[in-house]
Amino acid sequence: MTPERAVLLLRISYRKPEDEDEDQMSDADKRRAEFSKGIGRQEEDARALAQRLGWKIARVIPEDDTSAFKRRKIKLPDGSTALRTVRPGFRAALAGLASGEFDGLIADDLDRVARDPRDLEDLIDVVESRRPRIPVESVTGSLRLANDADVTMARVMVAVANKSSRDTARRVARKHEELAAEGKPGGGGFRGYGFTEQYEVIEDEARILREIGDRILGVWDGWTLQQRKRIDPEMGESLNSIATDLERRKVPSATGVPWSGRSVGSVISKAAVAGLRAHKGEVVGPATWKAIIPPEHWERIRERLAMRAGDTDLSLQRWLNGVLRCSLCGHMLSGSHGNGGPRYWCSKPNGGCGKIAVKAAFAEDEVQGQVLHLLSQPRILEQLRNAADTEVTDEARAELAADEAQLKELAGAYARREVTFLEYKEARGIIEKRVKESRALLHSRAPMVLRRLLAGDVVDGWRRLAPADKREVVLSLLPGYEVRPHDRSDGNKFNPDRLVPMQPDN
Repeated sequence: MTPERAVLLLRISYRKPEDEDEDQMSDADKRRAEFSKGIGRQEEDARALAQRLGWKIARVIPEDDTSAFKRRKIKLPDGSTALRTVRPGFRAALAGLASGEFDGLIADDLDRVARDPRDLEDLIDVVESRRPRIPVESVTGSLRLANDADVTMARVMVAVANKSSRDTARRVARKHEELAAEGKPGGGGFRGYGFTEQYEVIEDEARILREIGDRILGVWDGWTLQQRKRIDPEMGESLNSIATDLERRKVPSATGVPWSGRSVGSVISKAAVAGLRAHKGEVVGPATWKAIIPPEHWERIRERLAMRAGDTDLSLQRWLNGVLRCSLCGHMLSGSHGNGGPRYWCSKPNGGCGKIAVKAAFAEDEVQGQVLHLLSQPRILEQLRNAADTEVTDEARAELAADEAQLKELAGAYARREVTFLEYKEARGIIEKRVKESRALLHSRAPMVLRRLLAGDVVDGWRRLAPADKREVVLSLLPGYEVRPHDRSDGNKFNPDRLVPMQPDN
């Protein structure tokens, strides 16, 4: 059967931005644009094959900037979630073959059609649903599903291609971690404003970056006297105002697109401008290139931007405020907007050392897990529920008073040499342990929010708590957490051991 309505499926992983002008592009961008023309060559070769075979093409489905390997978490029709490749073009081709809209499939190569075994199995199911089988051909000859031998070979080749993609992804990820640890550029993507692709400073753009920083801090010397009167030195100039002025002066951006408040904030927030290397949203150390803005000055700029973050009240959203303490200087960490998003930082402007920071999501997830684990233990729950009672029994108070009195008697007995030092030490340790436990339960360590939480399902109740209430629950269980420095030997992954629970007597 010679197809009369075949579908031509094309795929490539990089797409050139539609609004990018050819003569404004860097050499690397031009190379990527040339690479993107490969999808046109795929179509040319596939049409030549169709002509040789006598096939007629009914529709061309291009998958531009689409990966056949990377999977995302999606919701399935039954409501469950699963990891799947997201390929609307591929799914449209399968739907057309299944419905009879198309009667054949042609592509450049097997790996242009599938690099995920599940995608191949879906194609096989559709091909084998008809008798005779739906014809499938490729320019390279690597994809044919005409018989069981072809199907077996296709499965083997896709499994090999999938492993190759996994190996490549692993090597690339490891290489990026290595480059980040060494402070070297990661490569790829668009050049950052202020630098060439080799991270050499572009002085004209560096001057604009310093100007932006000074205007944000309210210390720029380029304002007229009248303009300066309108600037609040505590807040600095707005990003939109800076963007408008840059546009008025015809200052070009790195990509040639107009400046906006968002782009102004973006270029000044990049760790690279301070000579710092970031990886996966977190600063991991000094970079190998020259800083345009000194790191201390850059931190002040980011703090100023964080203060302006709309009407967001970080003290309410970041519920570990007042819980995390810097292990280096003892200062409390506070919630702020860092270069990689929300974080807790030992803020220098607020009196901290500025050397300890941790990503908010990681810290909050870890503390939440520890709290829920603690509250899942029956013995702990029983103790807390007893402590949460509004009326503490006279018997409990009397028990604590008796232990405290016994400690005094024991001290007197040792002073009168009625007991040896070893006897005194052993007895005191036993009594002090009881006293410590009693005080932890009886001394105002069960606020009203904890009583409400313990009244029902603990896990469900925790999830419904407001951020401020979560903080109260944590502080009712322990004094807080000490945050240790990031160990570079661990790479760039979050280490839960950085959060060390503080003891009640600390």
